[in-house]
Amino acid sequence: MQRKTRTPIAAFVSVLILVCLACGISQPTPTSTPKPPSTITPTPTNTPRPSPTPRPTQTPNLAATQHIEELIDEVQTYYEKGYLATTDGRFIELEDFSYDWAQLGSYKFLRLPVSASDFFLSAHFKWNSALKTSGTSGCGFIFGVQPNDDHYAVFLDRTKIEFRIRNLELGYSTNVKPTRVTGKVKFDYPAEADFTLIVKGDYAYVLVNGEVISEYTLLQGRELRGELGLTVLSGTNKDYGTRCEMTDLHLWIPNK
Repeated sequence: MQRKTRTPIAAFVSVLILVCLACGISQPTPTSTPKPPSTITPTPTNTPRPSPTPRPTQTPNLAATQHIEELIDEVQTYYEKGYLATTDGRFIELEDFSYDWAQLGSYKFLRLPVSASDFFLSAHFKWNSALKTSGTSGCGFIFGVQPNDDHYAVFLDRTKIEFRIRNLELGYSTNVKPTRVTGKVKFDYPAEADFTLIVKGDYAYVLVNGEVISEYTLLQGRELRGELGLTVLSGTNKDYGTRCEMTDLHLWIPNK
């Protein structure tokens, strides 16, 4: 049975800070899945809107300045490793997210009020299961959400990266195998880790604790620009099912 969310799902997300970055770089470097009847569940319709961008004060906030510098360094690092095509973009910081979901083999997601094709989305994940021997479960991100709800979904399980593609014609989601790196991890319940998803063109990169765990080639000819979101995959029907908490949530998208 699903328990009440620890943070109301209709109000958990709002844009706190919007920072435009232009670092001035002009030479970019280059298993079969179960078929549950309700893998995709309805999403809330009252998506929160971004809040106004805070105006700078005359007295600089040193902690905020340091945080912005850390975000800029993160972009620069991914750019130098070839995961981003540019450093010219903007950050959107999001409020913490917490949700319980108890429907075996399915996932619940909440859309963010933003669309993108290239981006990176990062957070610190904490997750647990009411059943210590649960099936695949954990926190994750969705991207490329289309008007018919087709999308990609990426989860951090305690043993692996679960990367799925949802196709309306099939009526359920199927696994996408990594083209490089194994996608294997090892955690015990309760678990926690830093998680980053980067999408550039037809490629996706998944990082756990700053290390690339898997790389994927996305489906050719499929529209990638679409809404993004946060999601929880349940590995059991017992009690609260899978509990997910995300903090330090931030999204980077390139400027047009």
